[in-house]
Amino acid sequence: MSWRANRNWRKFVSKSKTLSNQFTRTGILFVVSAPSGAGKTTLCDALRQTPDFIYSVSCTTRPPRAGEIEGEDYHFLSESDFLDRVKTGEFLEHAKVHEHYYGTLRKPLITNLENGVDVLIDIDIQGAATIRACEDQTVRQALCDVFIMPPDLEELRRRLKKRGTETAKQIDLRIVTAAREMALWRDYRYTIISKSMEEDLLKFRHIMGAERYLSRRLSLA
Repeated sequence: MSWRANRNWRKFVSKSKTLSNQFTRTGILFVVSAPSGAGKTTLCDALRQTPDFIYSVSCTTRPPRAGEIEGEDYHFLSESDFLDRVKTGEFLEHAKVHEHYYGTLRKPLITNLENGVDVLIDIDIQGAATIRACEDQTVRQALCDVFIMPPDLEELRRRLKKRGTETAKQIDLRIVTAAREMALWRDYRYTIISKSMEEDLLKFRHIMGAERYLSRRLSLA
């Protein structure tokens, strides 16, 4: 490379660095859904080990499972407390799934998105559909929804049995629900066919990279 070309290249790099500092980006709402047992929680737990996101901790009326921590895995609420929050409009979305209520708190999620912070949320099919239909423009523009598809129902049944947290009757119910949920994969912007946790994580990181470079998410000061 000639001295002139080298000088021009340094100028270009310097200008590019200066320009990159002038860009700001809106927060992305990464919504992850999957049938129970498909690996969604394992994937989200791996993602939470990095500072890439703020994790949106959902509220639920179901009792904690072994090892779950209040305020880290879920906000565990009584049914009466949950329904009171529904009445006062505190939830961005809420639904009743497998006899228990689940909901996403509106205020902290939107505040983070407006401040350019990415938010990760682990949510069921109903909740994702509600967020997709949300009228709030901050939420609609931020949305990036990802469906984790199990290889097949037999593999899903094997994973549920291995988990050891449900009875045979409960597993049968979850398999029926899973078959219905898996038919809705086209509603999502992205679908990951679940393999190993390492592969799922790599695929999700590819999605993250693509979404963070979308021109419509960037603003030039």
